[in-house]
Order: sequence, then C-alpha cells, then structure tokens
Amino acid sequence: MKRLRLVPETTDWDFFRLTKVFFAASGLAMVASVVLFFAMGLNFGIDFRGGTTIRTESAQPVDVGAYRDAMAPLGLGDVAISEVFDPTFDEDQHVAQIRIEAQGDGDASVAQQVIADVEAALQSVDPTITFPQVESVGPKVSGELVTEAVIAVTLAIAAVLVYIWLRFEWQFAAGAVLSLVHDVTLTIGIFALLQIKFDLAIIAALLTIVGYSLNDTVVVFDRVRENLQRYKKRPLKEVLNLSINETLSRTTMTSFTTLIALFALFALGGDVIRGFVFAMIWGIVVGTYSSIYVASAILLRLGVKRDWSRKNDGKGGTQFANIDA
Repeated sequence: MKRLRLVPETTDWDFFRLTKVFFAASGLAMVASVVLFFAMGLNFGIDFRGGTTIRTESAQPVDVGAYRDAMAPLGLGDVAISEVFDPTFDEDQHVAQIRIEAQGDGDASVAQQVIADVEAALQSVDPTITFPQVESVGPKVSGELVTEAVIAVTLAIAAVLVYIWLRFEWQFAAGAVLSLVHDVTLTIGIFALLQIKFDLAIIAALLTIVGYSLNDTVVVFDRVRENLQRYKKRPLKEVLNLSINETLSRTTMTSFTTLIALFALFALGGDVIRGFVFAMIWGIVVGTYSSIYVASAILLRLGVKRDWSRKNDGKGGTQFANIDA
C-alpha cells in the first residue's frame, strides 16, 4: 500500500527565487495590519469592554439556541450564552451563564429594566428559570485584561527569543521571533479588517499560533543545523533550500491534518468558538508560510557561522545546542 503524500517524496524547489517579492508582500501586509488596527480598531468582546454576567437556573434542560432567539428582539448587542456543567448539580438543576455587553458609555452595568426584560424573555421559553446571580464587570477590570493579554503574548515571544538563542545562534533567534511577530500582527490585522469579535479566546488562539509557528520553525532550523555540519562548503542558500525541501513533506502533512480538524470545528462548532477556530486556521496558514519565507529568509540575510563541528568554547549561543527539548 502506498503512503499518502501531499508533496513528492523528494523535491528540489527553489524557495528563495522570489525572496524580495515575498519579503515586500509580508512587509506591506504587516504595515496594512497596523494601519487597520489603528484606523478601524478591534471589535472587543465582553471580556475587554465590560458588561453584565447573569447566572440562570432552571428545572428544564438549557436550550442555548432558544435562549438566544428569545433575547434577539431586545437588541442588546454582544450576548454570550453558555451552559455550565458541574458534577455537584442536582439532576433537575440546569445552569447557564449569560454575558451582556455594556449598554452605555462608561457604565458597565446593565439597567435593571434590561435585566427584567431578559428575565421575561427567557421565562417565555422556560417558566421555571430564575436569576440567582447578577454581576457586572467594569471597564477597569476589562482594561487590566487587555494589559495582561498583551503582556502574555509579549512574554511568550521573549521566551522564544531566549530559547532559540540558547539552542542555536542569535541569527536563528532573530528569524524565529520576527516570523512570530509577523504571524501575530497579520492575525490582529485580519480581525480588525473583518471586525470579528476579539475576546480572551482569541488571546488563547494567538498563544497557540505562537507555539505552532515556533514548532514548525524549529523543525526547519534543526535540519538546517544538521546540513550545515554535513555540507560545510555549500552556499548557505543551497543549505537552506535543501533543509526546507527535506522537511516540506512533514510540514505540509502536519498543517493539512490540523486544518481538517479546524475546518470541521469551524463548520459544526457553532458561533461560540467560531472566532477562536478562525484565528487558528489563519494562524496555521500564516505560520507555515512564515517558517519558510520569513524566518529562513531572514536567516539567509543575516548569515550564520559554518563551523558547527568545532568544539564550542561556551561563550557563543550554541553551548546549549545539544540539549533535547
């Protein structure tokens, strides 16, 4: 039986033939993303804008779709409804959490009349429903979430810089980090362009994209290091091309199988996770592209030392190169 292959077993493609074109395209895309971010802004969800969280309890099973349809005529803007599961609940205790965005400027809370309207709308679907808990998230807390989200992404990229620097050389670290910045910037840009809701789930997606892109880049860089030891007299461009071709089958198959699962989630997962899944799909496509046309291209421009077989004196960035991680 023949194995499934998305690309030929052996390839000899020149990935650097149009380096300047891809570099210019990536640069323009990053500039456009920054402009879109400042010009259009992000469509922040309740997590970042503040709002009111309502906890409901009912003797009947929660029907998220029916709840959403009943609340639609109220025109409350961004409303998130999710069922809460807990093994300590009784058999007839069904709990849901409803989050409603802030309705007025500078006021995160929802007016009592609005809460009463929501209760009346939901009681038309389920007469047994009650509101045991109503809480508001103010703009101060939301601002702290934005700050913490930015710090989380920045620290993740900084950790990548240190890790790659210790495992390889600073040129590899620069290529990897710039490709991650490229991926995150383009993801934020597409969210600003399409005005898809941006909440804490998207921050989780950004961190996942950073990890995926890094994994793909490290696989290529590991093969580059092996080939630099094996072909000491070959030009760096040829070594990079050889390394990318040798890992292309693995890269393509990994991205393809991951995208199959994500497309299924995007089509069948519902509105709750659609933004997260979209960010993952976009990030995997962009991350695969950047591993080849950004990280490797930057490494080609910066150059790298060729004598990898020489015993390291412990002062360079490769004293940790043999660490398995």
